[in-house]
Amino acid sequence: MSVAFTKEESAETASETLLPDRPISPHPNLVTEAGLQALQAQLQDAREAYEAAQRIEDVNEKRRQSAVPLRDARYLTERLRTAQVIPDPASTETVAFGSTVTFSRADGRVQTYRIVGEDEADPKAGSISFVAPVARLLIGKAVGDVAGSGSQEIEILSIA
Repeated sequence: MSVAFTKEESAETASETLLPDRPISPHPNLVTEAGLQALQAQLQDAREAYEAAQRIEDVNEKRRQSAVPLRDARYLTERLRTAQVIPDPASTETVAFGSTVTFSRADGRVQTYRIVGEDEADPKAGSISFVAPVARLLIGKAVGDVAGSGSQEIEILSIA
C-alpha cells in the first residue's frame, strides 16, 4: 500500500516499520540446552517489547517501536521451531559439539572456546559456532592433534 493512503508521516517512517526479516542460516540449527533456553528467553523479551510498544498512543511511534521486536519474534520463533538440542558430549576423547577446547596457535597464543550453536556463539565470552572455521578444524580431533597448516596451525591442548 502506498504511504499516501496511510497515516504515516513520510516514506521514511513507513520504511522504519517494515523491517526485512533477519537472515536464517542454511546450516542445521544445532543448539545446546542452554542455547535453547536463551532462545526462549529472547523470544519472551521480544514479545514483551512488542506488547509494550502496542501501548504507545502515537500511531507512528507505536509502529517504530514495534518493528524490531516483531522482526525478532519472527526470527526467534523459526529458530525455536527448527532447533535440534544436542546433549553435552559423553566423552572428552575427541572434540564434538558442546566441547570446551583449549588449543595453541602457531603464533604462541593459547585460546579456549566452547563449540555451540550459531545463535549462542559469542567469541568474546568464550564460545564459537560449530560452523566457524576454527571449530570445523577442531571437531573430531583429540588432545595432541594438530589441525590446519602453516600459520593457521593449531594444536589441541585439552578437551572438557
